[in-house]
Amino acid sequence: MSDQTWLSKLKQHKAIAVIRTPKMYWGEQMAMAVASAGMQLIEITWDSDRARDLISELRVHLPHCLIGTGTLFNVQQLQEAIAAGAQFLFTPHTDVEMIKRAVFKNVPIIPGALTPTEIITAWHQGASSVKVFPVQAMGGVNYIRSLQGPLGHIPLIPTGGVTIDNASAFLQGGAIAVGLSGELFPKQWVLTENWSAISTQSKDLMVRLNGDSQLLAQ
Repeated sequence: MSDQTWLSKLKQHKAIAVIRTPKMYWGEQMAMAVASAGMQLIEITWDSDRARDLISELRVHLPHCLIGTGTLFNVQQLQEAIAAGAQFLFTPHTDVEMIKRAVFKNVPIIPGALTPTEIITAWHQGASSVKVFPVQAMGGVNYIRSLQGPLGHIPLIPTGGVTIDNASAFLQGGAIAVGLSGELFPKQWVLTENWSAISTQSKDLMVRLNGDSQLLAQ
């Protein structure tokens, strides 16, 4: 997938559901719940239970979604993730060799960065976009807004502090998309397997970000 296609998907859908789960079954149901609500960008963290199998399975059962992975720490994990079918790759840090490998394989990679120097380094090395993490520690929406002057040409995806209530503000502040994990998947809802509540909350998020007309058109 080209970087332009990836950026187009980000602009269209605006939010990434980040799934970290100790049980593959829960991961399946969490993904199905957000997909039924209209979310089409789903990240399975590499430290989830049977992440490889989960990615491969979701690629089959959710063909209209992009299934990626995150929390990749080294080149070996990156190569395994691509082999499993991951369609985009998130890392918590900026690793030049990992970026080069992903670019060579034509798989979008989104390295984690926080300071302007880190963000620019990731972008210049070939990142498809840059994850700003943990954004809340740097001031949240105000930090993203303050980066727009010098770094407005770099597509930023804030995570770590994004909520249902402030997600729209991050987009208005200049982010191309946002990533949500615990906010979309409250621990108690997962433990009680309340997938309908997760779906309802995800739909609320999509309506807030996209409006009813776009959601209904999906």
